[in-house]
Amino acid sequence: MGFTKSDLFTPEQNTVSLIFKALGHPARVAILDYLLKVGECICGDIVNELPLAQPTISRHLKELKNAGLIKGNIEGTAICYCISQEAVATIASYLDSILTQLNNNNNCC
Repeated sequence: MGFTKSDLFTPEQNTVSLIFKALGHPARVAILDYLLKVGECICGDIVNELPLAQPTISRHLKELKNAGLIKGNIEGTAICYCISQEAVATIASYLDSILTQLNNNNNCC
C-alpha cells in the first residue's frame, strides 16, 4: 500500500476520514444500528443478530473501535460494546458545517 501523507491534513480531516472509512462497510453500519437499538451488548449478541460469523463480527468491531465509533468495556471474560457519543458528535459537527456552507453558497452547478 502507498503512503497516505496523512500528516499533510488537519487532525479533524484525518479523524473524519477514519470514521467515514469505518462506516464504509454495510456490516459495520448494521452493527451500529444494532447497538443503537440495544444500547450495549457483547460480540455474541451481534453474532446472533447478523448473518455473519463470529470472527467476521470481531474484525468489524475492531475496525469500529479503532475509528473511535464504539467503546468496549471488559466485563468478566467478555467485552461489552456501545456507541461513542463523541465520535457521533464529530460526524454531526462535520456534516453540519457542510450543510451550513452549502446553505450560504447556493451557487452549485
